[in-house]
Amino acid sequence: MTDQRNLILAIALSIAILLGFQYFYEGPRVQQQKQAAQQAAQTEQLVAPTPGVPGAVPGAPAPEAPKDRAALIAEQLAAGTRVKIDSPSVHGSVNLIGGRIDDLTLAAYHVEPNPQSPEIVLLAPAGTQNAYYAEFGWVPEDRSQPVPDANTRWTASAPSLSPDKPVVLTWDNGKGLVFERTVAVDKDYMFTVTQKVRNTGSTPVRLLPYSLVSRSGTPHTSGYYILHEGPLGVFERTLTEENYDDVRKAGTITKETTGGWIGITDKYWLVSLIPDQKEKVAARFVHSAPGNVDRYQVDTMGQAVEVAPGATIEQTNRLFAGAKRLELLDAYSSALNIPLFDRAIDFGWFWFFTIPFFHALNFLGHLFGNFGIAILVLTVGVKLAFFPLANKSYHAMAKMKKLQPQMVALRERFGDDKVRMNQELMAMYKREKVSPVSGCLPILIQIPVFFALYKVLFVTIEMRHAPFFGWIHDLSAPDPTTIFNLFGLIPWNPPAMLMLGAWPIIMGITMYLQQKLNPAPPDPVQQKVFQFLPVIFTFMLASFPAGLVIYWAWNNLLSVAQQWIIMRQEGVKVT
Repeated sequence: MTDQRNLILAIALSIAILLGFQYFYEGPRVQQQKQAAQQAAQTEQLVAPTPGVPGAVPGAPAPEAPKDRAALIAEQLAAGTRVKIDSPSVHGSVNLIGGRIDDLTLAAYHVEPNPQSPEIVLLAPAGTQNAYYAEFGWVPEDRSQPVPDANTRWTASAPSLSPDKPVVLTWDNGKGLVFERTVAVDKDYMFTVTQKVRNTGSTPVRLLPYSLVSRSGTPHTSGYYILHEGPLGVFERTLTEENYDDVRKAGTITKETTGGWIGITDKYWLVSLIPDQKEKVAARFVHSAPGNVDRYQVDTMGQAVEVAPGATIEQTNRLFAGAKRLELLDAYSSALNIPLFDRAIDFGWFWFFTIPFFHALNFLGHLFGNFGIAILVLTVGVKLAFFPLANKSYHAMAKMKKLQPQMVALRERFGDDKVRMNQELMAMYKREKVSPVSGCLPILIQIPVFFALYKVLFVTIEMRHAPFFGWIHDLSAPDPTTIFNLFGLIPWNPPAMLMLGAWPIIMGITMYLQQKLNPAPPDPVQQKVFQFLPVIFTFMLASFPAGLVIYWAWNNLLSVAQQWIIMRQEGVKVT
């Protein structure tokens, strides 16, 4: 009796935790995500790293009120201080004041599933909301030698930059050095920045090349353990992931590497510096907070090079700024020899299982033109692959259900003698050649598939805003409907904990049907507990991606059909 009371107490506590999680965490988190898309943190300017001084970031002008990005860009374009970027995948401009790549939106990706909604803003200039930009340059060993900085006005060779027309920026420091920077962009998201320095003076000059990505304000993250968002990089062919909190606490984290890459990742987007893969560089994650505004910087510093009188030196870096499409990252990794570039997508520890699953789903999605159909087809494929094992399991479950009357009789006969009842049950199982745990196999089979599909739907850009049919416009987001306003018939927006959509309800019904076909647990308390599971799972999966709920419901339906046929074959009454 004590065990039963403890079991019921544990279940009640679990349900309370689940509902509390929905009300106190999931609801506010969803609301924060909506607000984060429209709010911005105050931003400031961040300039080049100081060589030889760990963690040092030179001072910047006092922070001003952040400006409207669109108005500032339009003003600077009209003033001729920007070079427009004209590319199939990105829109934006390069700032001639400082030579920064600091204005970038993603042409193929929008804030909402509606293609008329605004494009995703990835990079923004210093002094605007959510400033986020990339900068390349040189640091002199002799600080009296002028080099380009954030206030340098470059001269551009053309008013626009496109995949077939690179732009050359030039600047003469007036003391014998002429700086030239060629900025090129491909049809996707890779910028190539080639820097040249020509020494027209009479004395040699030593310079250190640097590159940096600066981000102002701590961005809102999804807050999931299974997803990394923040600074990361690959150093000596080893992936390193640092949370914003880690960098904030450390101040500066330094790495030494030959080749590799370093950047800042969001759930779907990446801004990454890619040095020459044969060059040894010092890479850093840096945090500072002037004016109580968090600023994060990832940067690289190359080896010092000497520019002799009459000589010219050249150095090339790359910048990836765009969507983390796996096939694109793989293509760059292969073509440019970038190690582990695909790990910018957080496929987790079981990437060797998740990535093939993604490729299969991605192939079917393009084949059928709908990722929802791809999920249904892939589920059928998985069911066929495990059909023999599942079939054996369902036959065992049918036999267990057939033995149900005998089990009830044993409970009535030995109800007060638990030890004897268990002995008789084990003897019956052995005599009838039935395993009581065989019914667990279908669930165990689903777990890795469920996890892989969850990962794919959660982290891959290909699933973002992918529609199904009807009211599902984004398979990576929860079902937007809820029974508590009669699926939109009542003009009321329930709180997050009451967002119980049509697909989670369908999934709960299929789970209930499957449970009715399974043999009931021998213990009456366990029977009552299992009766609540479809309800618990219905509420629990309501906040999961709709694609995952569709998979679970479809898989349950296929299992019900398979199990029903087997039960008919075994002569078991279907109730």
